[in-house]
Amino acid sequence: MKNKGQKISQAFQRWLLALVAIAFLTSTAFLWFSQTRLSEDNTHNLLKLNILDVEQDIKDLSDENLLKVTHRIAKELNKKDSVSSFDLMVLADKHSVPEINLIDTNGIISASTFPNFVGFDMSSGTQSGAFMVLLEEQNELVQSYQPLTYDENIWRKYAGVALKNGGFVQVGYDSYSFYEDISNKITQSTRNRHIGENGSIIVADERLNIVSNRGGYVGSELSTIGIDLDNFAPETLFTVTVQSVPSYCMYAISEGFHIIAVIPQSEAVLSRNVSVGITTVMEVLIFAALFLLIYYLIKKLVVNNIERINDSLAKITDGDLNEVVDVRSHMEFANLSDDINSTVDTLKKYIADAAARIDAELAFAKAIQHSALPSVFPPYPNRKEFDIWATMDTAKEVGGDFYDFYFVNEDTLAFLIADVSGKGIPAAMFMMNAKAVLKSYAESGLEVNKTFTLANEKLCEGNEAGMFVTAWMGFLNTKTGEVTFANAGHNPPLVRHADGSFEYLKVRAGFVLAGMEGVKYRKNELQLAANDVIYLYTDGVTEATNINDELYGEVRLLDLLNAHKDATMEELCKLVLDDVFAFTGEAPQFDDITMVALKYNGTSEPTEEVQS
Repeated sequence: MKNKGQKISQAFQRWLLALVAIAFLTSTAFLWFSQTRLSEDNTHNLLKLNILDVEQDIKDLSDENLLKVTHRIAKELNKKDSVSSFDLMVLADKHSVPEINLIDTNGIISASTFPNFVGFDMSSGTQSGAFMVLLEEQNELVQSYQPLTYDENIWRKYAGVALKNGGFVQVGYDSYSFYEDISNKITQSTRNRHIGENGSIIVADERLNIVSNRGGYVGSELSTIGIDLDNFAPETLFTVTVQSVPSYCMYAISEGFHIIAVIPQSEAVLSRNVSVGITTVMEVLIFAALFLLIYYLIKKLVVNNIERINDSLAKITDGDLNEVVDVRSHMEFANLSDDINSTVDTLKKYIADAAARIDAELAFAKAIQHSALPSVFPPYPNRKEFDIWATMDTAKEVGGDFYDFYFVNEDTLAFLIADVSGKGIPAAMFMMNAKAVLKSYAESGLEVNKTFTLANEKLCEGNEAGMFVTAWMGFLNTKTGEVTFANAGHNPPLVRHADGSFEYLKVRAGFVLAGMEGVKYRKNELQLAANDVIYLYTDGVTEATNINDELYGEVRLLDLLNAHKDATMEELCKLVLDDVFAFTGEAPQFDDITMVALKYNGTSEPTEEVQS
């Protein structure tokens, strides 16, 4: 009662003034920061857009010029019945290009300005293989300026033109070859280009000598006008003083040219300064009006008690259910505190009961799911024709991945891996159904493609949830080593033949199971020899992500398997799993990780009945 009659006008005035001042300063600082970020983003986009325009101009000019040179060379070669490497050297000197290669109708270099290239199969390289289209329907092709495959320190641009009598000619073009040819055109296209009112585009060559600049200095180094690109990455916004003017800059490299976009900082932040100035004046008026209004409306000190309650409620909503609300200065606050504490106690009891039930149910579901998968290795100790190992690590207590293997007859081992869309209990239930359906059809003696076709129809029935399964299934003939397989939208397996390295078995995949009725699946064949290996996996391996949002990826998986080609199937699976976890580190596991490794040892007679 004593607290109810206490006057707090002066205390409230001081607190309200402080709060209003803090709110004003905070909103002004936030406005300044947000407007600065916005102006920087707009500047970034403006500079990048202009750079992209100039990059395209340079690329178009370079492509056009190189194709003209290549067509002229092709025209001269079409007049000759035979061409030697010496003839190509003469042409290269005549047209001022460093490299000319003549390719026959089989894609083999028959003559070259580099004698070591003669006999090279163009289709064997990624960079050179792109030109093989000139032996088919395409008449000309030009590649971008890029490092050479055999020497990354050498940058070159290639173009090819089909010849009249078959084959094609390929011309290499380095930066020094086309600088002189297209520099004048680049200067003309950029000299009068404006960015905003006073911004411009500067073009420099590979040695950072200025080729084009509105302010003069053509032929000088970039450093003479205050730009040093060594300290900055391409396509990032940075600030420097250009010709005594503080400026925002961005640069990119195209065809060996350095394209620098520049705009004065004063012009870039003009809209920010105007916006912040107007908004600040308005805020001063608004906060002053609010201060007077609230001061005369509120006369009793209730804010502190409300804040105390809100602080406790914030902790509770953040998950701290042990927080106790204890505000008792007045009857209303005391009753409110008691009601909140009572509600939290009841909520804690319900949460504890629900958590216990869920834990028990998930543990039971996990046990059921894992018991449905083969877990004893080796599964067939007396069958020496093959070794097999499999493992599954779920992202949650239960998951949607699964694997299976069983004999469908005396000499045929069915093995598969699959990934159900989604996670948790729904995926696990759909997984159990899909596993049973696939095994039922496989064991009935159907071929692998018909097994998938019928299983797809069965799984589509009553699939209101819209779930689906990606799956890869193979039938191994243990006597011959022949594998017939089908792929329903699953990751391509890796295959290692005994005399080589692992490689992806990239065969066109069919549609996912349970995705659409009426889908027919194709049967594929693969012949295994003794000591050949097939490695199956789900996307939980290749799409595992670390804390930097980087994917584990197919390349890392391939490199790891090739680094351990002599590992057993058990060692292979464990090596992959350990490497995935080492890659992801502290990042949480977002997807199930499942794999199956099968090694074909060759034929041998079984010594006991096949178990399925």
